[in-house]
Amino acid sequence: MSASEIHKTRVINELRGFIKKLLQDPAILEQSLLIARRHADLNERDMLAGIAREISDTTSVHIPDDPAEHSDADRLFLELLKEVISEEQALY
Repeated sequence: MSASEIHKTRVINELRGFIKKLLQDPAILEQSLLIARRHADLNERDMLAGIAREISDTTSVHIPDDPAEHSDADRLFLELLKEVISEEQALY
């Protein structure tokens, strides 16, 4: 197995675990969106760190505060939250 295949397998397994948590506790999604909305007016680095910290403090999902420690799944989830909030704000 190549390094690329190992990396892809790790990312897929991490995403599967994360999606499983969301299916077990669907409230995580709504909480995460509320948290993202509260941090939407900050610069990107502070916004992502604040969202990660508050999600970790209030849900069963743990995302490190330091962006350098974010896994691929962490980054994907935070970026998706940011996109959803940006699209919401564009509607108003």
